[in-house]
Amino acid sequence: MTYKYLLIFVVAITNLFLPKLALANDYPNRPVKLIIPFPPGGSVDYVARIIGQKFSEQMGQSVVLENKGGASGSIGAAEVAKAKPDGYTLLMVFDSQAVNQYLYKLPYDTFTSFDYITEMVSAPMLLATAKSAPFNTTPELIAYAKSRPNGVTYGSSGTGGSNHLNALGVADKAGINALHVPYKGGGPMLTAAMAGEVDYVVTTMPVIMSQIKDGGKLKALAVSSKTRVSQFPNLPTIGESLPGYEASSWIGLVGPAGLPKDVQNKVFTAMKNTLESPEIKSRLTADGFQVIASTPAAFLSKVRSESETIGKLIISKQIKVE
Repeated sequence: MTYKYLLIFVVAITNLFLPKLALANDYPNRPVKLIIPFPPGGSVDYVARIIGQKFSEQMGQSVVLENKGGASGSIGAAEVAKAKPDGYTLLMVFDSQAVNQYLYKLPYDTFTSFDYITEMVSAPMLLATAKSAPFNTTPELIAYAKSRPNGVTYGSSGTGGSNHLNALGVADKAGINALHVPYKGGGPMLTAAMAGEVDYVVTTMPVIMSQIKDGGKLKALAVSSKTRVSQFPNLPTIGESLPGYEASSWIGLVGPAGLPKDVQNKVFTAMKNTLESPEIKSRLTADGFQVIASTPAAFLSKVRSESETIGKLIISKQIKVE
């Protein structure tokens, strides 16, 4: 190969990779869209509103929050799965991300269609009901359910999410008849719970703390963690009435598969710095969240593990989208 042709070859190869290199080095040079695949009012939206401004500062660009709810988070996920993998479209996911493939015909693959960036936070859950409900403890809820021919009802933000499966777990452990009533997100679910349209919910503690503590329209019966929590020291655990019961939920960050490694690293670092900044961490902790900020590999491993474990429950209970 002559020097002339060697030079042409080098220039061609360089031009092939320069756009990706420039993208990574220049990223981000315009606003980043962060899809929240649930309506306003739920736990994913709640966390997004807390971290949004600080995340923008860490990214060095505006981060635009966009709610796109439906099908337990899979509608928003589908949009991100087909987005250009340049780091300008990201997705916050709820734990339903791990199990939606068992419940919906998805236009994407849960694992190969996304780059998993970080598990952001996890949180215990509260067993809660409307202030007007005729029971105040887990045993009283169980007795109430058993006294009624048709049992009770429980709400969720969508079939297959943690507030569906964990509420089902309460009914299963208690041996009560409970009808699942799915809503299009956490906000509508809580509105229904406050109005007494369903008898109980099991939902992320931080989202309903204000409705429990400040004269709101909900009352907590128990907490889903293994031990009692500092925010409600007198509140018993569900496990105290139903031995062995324990549950939590999580929220994470992903992008479309194929993100340049430097771009993924920048997003991960920006989110980790956001979550671990004193003001954000203290607020999340006070609200009942545990900051995780895990590595991409650890996050992917967790989702795979939960997908396998909870998938078996969905199959064995023959859970289907209603």
